[in-house]
Amino acid sequence: MAQELAVVLGAVAAVLIVSVVAVRVSVRLGFPSLLLYLAIGVLLGESGFGIEFENAQLTESLGLAALVLILTEGGLTTRWTEVRKSLWPGVVLSTVAVAVSIVVTGAVLHLIFDFDWRIAFLWGAVLASTDAAAVFSVLRNVSVSRRLVGALELESGMNDAAAYLVVVLLASGSAATWLDPFIAVYELVVGALIGLTFGWFGVYALRRSALPATGLYPLATVAVSVLAFSAGSFAHASGLLAAYVASLVLGNSKLPHRNDTLSFAEGLGWLSQIGLFVLLGLFMSPNRLLDAVVPGLVAGIVVTFLARPISVAVSLTPFRMPWREQAFLSWAGLRGAVPIVLAMIPITEGVPDAEQLVDAVFVLVIVLTIVQGSTLPLFAKVLGLAKPGGAREISVDAAPLDELGAVLLTFTVPAGSRMHGVYLRELRLPAGATISLLVRDGVGHTPAPTTRMQEKDQLLVVATEQARSETEQRIRAVDRAGRFARWRGETGAED
Repeated sequence: MAQELAVVLGAVAAVLIVSVVAVRVSVRLGFPSLLLYLAIGVLLGESGFGIEFENAQLTESLGLAALVLILTEGGLTTRWTEVRKSLWPGVVLSTVAVAVSIVVTGAVLHLIFDFDWRIAFLWGAVLASTDAAAVFSVLRNVSVSRRLVGALELESGMNDAAAYLVVVLLASGSAATWLDPFIAVYELVVGALIGLTFGWFGVYALRRSALPATGLYPLATVAVSVLAFSAGSFAHASGLLAAYVASLVLGNSKLPHRNDTLSFAEGLGWLSQIGLFVLLGLFMSPNRLLDAVVPGLVAGIVVTFLARPISVAVSLTPFRMPWREQAFLSWAGLRGAVPIVLAMIPITEGVPDAEQLVDAVFVLVIVLTIVQGSTLPLFAKVLGLAKPGGAREISVDAAPLDELGAVLLTFTVPAGSRMHGVYLRELRLPAGATISLLVRDGVGHTPAPTTRMQEKDQLLVVATEQARSETEQRIRAVDRAGRFARWRGETGAED
């Protein structure tokens, strides 16, 4: 028994190490690491090392658990100050756009494949949800306005809940009634309220707790979000939305040891993604995928070039969002693990030909991830939405910053930036912010007010929480308009 346990633990550790290395590879290649994780799972499966795994029920359960942790990490690391301007577009994208996408996809697939209406809409519901992990692994290589990133963050964090509700309803086989839309609204609204309640309660309790070890605070924070999911499920509401909203509240509050909590949540999120994608790859049988190529490609074309653009246009036109931004959001709607997990539900519910749906979704996810993921940065440039440079927060694993109420920011002077040649004293950062390090050609320097910035310089800024927003705006303003940014009316405000 001990020897078998050693083999299992060793195999798991080896898979984790390979998966961590795959993250670096995926960043260089510019597409989501989920493809490499899926490949690892397939390699371990029946066509590779011969591990047979066909338990759809277990895959669905573990997949849902992983989604809860991924959404928790997403909520904890989302900055409300940066996404609040995109709140209502994000909400509409995660509800109205999901409904429109289901209807359009279902109707077209009904006409093409002569599916039963329920089966056609089931396909549409499974494919309606975008994947947070896939979206943001690609967005790391794309610099666009915070309004677009915020809308994508909120959409990918919230639309899983709506899609999950519709998939469960359609897969159950129960007759549709006029009450179903009201039930869906109830589940989403109550789920959000439960999330808010648990989030506020968690903040109140954690601020007043004196736990004996620092490492207990991240555990307690994540446990609050998971508890919100359970409470939502028991209340027949959306547990996924409850978990995301609770973590969003927790992540934007002044929690004890906040940086430790965010680092822990990020690691837990990566672990969940790795485990989920490897599990899904292990479940798949390459021998069946050949028959799913045509349905998968057809469904992918329908979703990408018809359902997604129509749903985005219907949702965002009332907000007067320019067509270029709508086009970018349409192309950025990447599918990942979420549709594959949702496709497991029809199998466990005994829906006829459910395996065909799983196989088609698997093919679709692989193809769309390669096509969309690799072309999204270029697409942003073609649309004129890509922006060079800009300040970004770095991940810091240091408790004293919590005690100081400070943050670290880093930015790189991009090629062609008007920041080139500007003296540091002309940067005029607000009180409470200072540049502590300049790295040029790989060599660190202690900057002086007379130091002139050059292209490709990397600078480290220490700022108080109160000065953070103004600091980022000033950096963006000088990047866009140079040393005379204020005279030219450039404030550095986010689009």
